[in-house]
Amino acid sequence: MSDMTGTTTTATPSTQAALLRSLHVIGDPLVLPNAWDAASARMVEAAGFRAVATSSAATAAVLGYEDGEATPVREVLAATERIVRAVSLPVTVDFERGYGLAPAELVERLAATGAVGLNLEDSDPSTEQMIDIGEQADFLAAVREAARSQGVDLVVNARTDSFLRQAGSPQERLAATLERGARYLAAGADCVYPIAAGAPDVVRALTEGVSGPVNVGYGGKLSLAELAALGVARVSFGPSLQRHLYGKAGAALFTAVASGENPFTL
Repeated sequence: MSDMTGTTTTATPSTQAALLRSLHVIGDPLVLPNAWDAASARMVEAAGFRAVATSSAATAAVLGYEDGEATPVREVLAATERIVRAVSLPVTVDFERGYGLAPAELVERLAATGAVGLNLEDSDPSTEQMIDIGEQADFLAAVREAARSQGVDLVVNARTDSFLRQAGSPQERLAATLERGARYLAAGADCVYPIAAGAPDVVRALTEGVSGPVNVGYGGKLSLAELAALGVARVSFGPSLQRHLYGKAGAALFTAVASGENPFTL
């Protein structure tokens, strides 16, 4: 890449991490149509998006596994490395609950792929139960400390699952999310991701109550402009891009079988 003077520069992991962090702007959200392999990551880059995020569900699907840490971590990391190699943008990884890795190993192995960010969630993928808030805060703090000790700048998106897991009443979910968001930011997270919190009043309460960037999943009920107006700093599409594309491919194949005609003729 070149700087404004035309001088060729080389993006380092540190500059990529700094860029990714800087793109989390309240009211001007970083939009991430999540990728799952090198080809989809290149599509995201070619379309003009500013960073590449992966989706654990989409990555698992293309590798032949179910979501929820069923994919062997070595395959997740290998897929991540291929994505990083394919694009010039910062790459952040949906790393679920950490795949059972200790913080130091997690940071070391993720950094080796070239990725500069990750999601870490606070419910157990195998049981769908919420992790104790103190335990999750300690885990995030340990990841941050491991990154510091290894000289790695890592952008941590702390996903919190109270809404997804329907933990308590709507009021209790909101209160728990605000408390967890505060604890996770204090532990060193850069952004809070209250997944499945999509109602406008809830999003507004979160952006006003969380003292840091808030990530919202794009569900189509609110436009990107409306999410920006609510103070969102990051918008994730999850596996929806893959499901949309694969759905169209499946429909085309069905047409080919049913009609005997080539559905791909231009």
